[in-house]
Amino acid sequence: MFYLYILHSATANKHYVGHAENVQEALTYHNTNTEQKYTGKFQDWTLQAVFEAGKEKASALEMEKFINKQKNIKLVLKLIDPAFVPADKLAVLVRVAM
Repeated sequence: MFYLYILHSATANKHYVGHAENVQEALTYHNTNTEQKYTGKFQDWTLQAVFEAGKEKASALEMEKFINKQKNIKLVLKLIDPAFVPADKLAVLVRVAM
């Protein structure tokens, strides 16, 4: 299973949308790899939301790209909100309890 995840850095006040098979490994990577272009500048990333995005990596990558192309913080904040139910193209996402 592949997952879509949303991270937040309080220091940078930025969000990051990514995908991975193992979300905890991805979080550790983002908090320790200073070579990473976007997340490497800060080591205080916290997990804000996790969704099942499909059994294929391509499905998760497609959803990540779709969300990032929107360039819309309101969408990201909606996805973080536990009360938000994804619809339309986002309907394939299934929220994972954290």
